[in-house]
Amino acid sequence: MAPSAPLNIEAIRSTLATRALGQILYLYQDLPSTNREASSLAQQGAAHGTVVTAEQQSGGYGRHGRAWFSPPGFNIYCSIIVRGKSQTGPLAQWLSWIPLVTALAVAEATRHITTAPLALKWPNDLLLQDRKVGGILCESTMTTTNGPIVIIGIGLNVNVPPHSFPEDLRPIAASLIEAVPQPIDRNRLISQLLWELEQCLDELQSHGPTRLRQAYLARCATVGRQVKVLFANDQQILGTAEALSADGALQVRPLSASLRAQPPALIEVHAADVIHLRE
Repeated sequence: MAPSAPLNIEAIRSTLATRALGQILYLYQDLPSTNREASSLAQQGAAHGTVVTAEQQSGGYGRHGRAWFSPPGFNIYCSIIVRGKSQTGPLAQWLSWIPLVTALAVAEATRHITTAPLALKWPNDLLLQDRKVGGILCESTMTTTNGPIVIIGIGLNVNVPPHSFPEDLRPIAASLIEAVPQPIDRNRLISQLLWELEQCLDELQSHGPTRLRQAYLARCATVGRQVKVLFANDQQILGTAEALSADGALQVRPLSASLRAQPPALIEVHAADVIHLRE
């Protein structure tokens, strides 16, 4: 299958309805990483809402520096510069919710453009039929003069044929094209994505996470599931994901070793790899 219609700044802008996100937009044919480019621009003073997108990444990465499959011409790789303003709630809560509401925004945009029903795997993976179709990587820095800066990186498999994935990814990766009958207009999807994200960020800033939490839970495939939680220190727990806390942490009740014992207390997971166990 040939690559889909190329990304084009004017095509993206033709349907862009945002106030800030994407009003300054950089498009590259090839970058090592859109996140790194956006971070560099942010350090040079780039405005809130500046977007960096690329047809291909030669050094794309996800959490823990894992390589991100980034072939040219099929997918969306973009990074958005978000500058923290006056928040209604605590800064830490705002920062912790950004990855989750970004995943929600991508799912909403995808549903609007393609009708493909994506589920959310805590905290910010996007699933199509239990396989990963996209991921979010947020990297934040604090500045002394202009408050926090968050670089929101989005990788979304759009038109890449399933057989094009490396063999080790085929059982766990998916592409939106599997759910629709024709190639997807990536320019339209980017503009819708930026609009949905702006709505979510505005809601988070002005009203906090209450309504966004409910919207996230409605799409979340993790809450209610048996999960394995892998922490960075190599510790792990098995249990049931029961809820989300006010700051977006996953609340997991570990499996009890004894049927007669009192149920173990909930553990709040703020950062870890979560694996859905087959039921």
